[in-house]
Amino acid sequence: MTGRPRLLFVSPQFLFPTDAGGKIRTTNILRGMKGGEFEITLVSPATQAQLTTFAAELAGVCDHFVSWPLHPRGRLFFVQRLLSLVSDLPASVSADRSRDGTRVIEGLLAQQPDVVVVDFVHATVLMPRKLAMPSIVFTHNVEAEIFKRHVNYAKNGVMRRVWQDQYRKMLAFEQASLLSFDTVIAVSERDDAFFRDEYGVRDGRVIPTAVDLDFFHYRGDDPRNAVKPQGGHIVFTGSMDWRANIDAIEYFMDDIWPLVSSVRPDAHVSVVGRNPPKALVAAAAQRGLPWKFTGFVDDVRPYVYDADAYVIPLRVGGGTRIKVYEAMAMGCPVLSTGIGVEGLPVEDGRHYLRADAPQAFADGLLHLLANPQEGRRLAKAAHEFVSNRFGAPQVARVFEGYCRETLDRRTSSVSSVAG
Repeated sequence: MTGRPRLLFVSPQFLFPTDAGGKIRTTNILRGMKGGEFEITLVSPATQAQLTTFAAELAGVCDHFVSWPLHPRGRLFFVQRLLSLVSDLPASVSADRSRDGTRVIEGLLAQQPDVVVVDFVHATVLMPRKLAMPSIVFTHNVEAEIFKRHVNYAKNGVMRRVWQDQYRKMLAFEQASLLSFDTVIAVSERDDAFFRDEYGVRDGRVIPTAVDLDFFHYRGDDPRNAVKPQGGHIVFTGSMDWRANIDAIEYFMDDIWPLVSSVRPDAHVSVVGRNPPKALVAAAAQRGLPWKFTGFVDDVRPYVYDADAYVIPLRVGGGTRIKVYEAMAMGCPVLSTGIGVEGLPVEDGRHYLRADAPQAFADGLLHLLANPQEGRRLAKAAHEFVSNRFGAPQVARVFEGYCRETLDRRTSSVSSVAG
């Protein structure tokens, strides 16, 4: 092996703009690894416009970028999604299938990179069943668990059966996929334990969630001494085309918000994230709610800095919640369900407030709005916790170490057999 070992990083999605938690987590790691121990080739789908618009960003996360065409969704897209429900694969995995992608990746594998990293278990649908070189899969969630939670909150019997079928397929696909890799990197100790106990994964590792502390800088002590008696600005950030976030906002709107607005009728909400469903936006408008759905924004920070409380009313989901650490890094007090901070080593009452039932969530939010000093105390403790442990450069070094360990372990194993 001459020069730096070559790392092939396979992503099922174009990483820019970084408008979702998985993209943020991955780009933070790749940016921290760029120029380090490995020569990195990143491969993903992309349009020509994306290649032109984000050329500088791509250069900041890899040494080489290779793509396959990302075709716009046509009229047949939704028909194909419906047909995918009868596939042996989960629908979300089937959607990532690409003949172009498989062909491009096969060509890159033929060049025999020293180690391969596959981002998200979905991307394994683009790969051969078993790789000849050292291999890593980077998981951002326990995907099957997300489907199981959708079963629990399905609104009717038909959808419950659909989610149950998807859960069964994902359970089988996820287990088979993870067991085909040398190393499985999870984003929390909890996920790692699940993979080990339920799937039989033997070589699992855990990567902390990284935050760009220079970008999400601390706003410092809030000069406001109080929130307006009947008001308050509440913010939620997250991709609004992800089913877990849609469910969270529906839950907040239907079950929690009436309890809050009855006490603080001038309070208002900002839902910051790409592609909010038209039906959800219309529901808020029809009720006359003081809610703003921003859609995609280049920078979430102004909304979080202006907010009196950051809410995470998640009932389904998985992995770690990078937006939690971003809000904490910026110094906004956080109120969350247990699932909203699942996998994070944060403490209720010290770094955030936890509430799982609608009345408890409303009471917690009203408490933060009525007691800004308490919010500042939580926010300061949370900021110190995140900044001391979860800076992006440190986490990138951990990931890089796992790549080196995987390469060395396979190399050592081959040498032992040869000897």
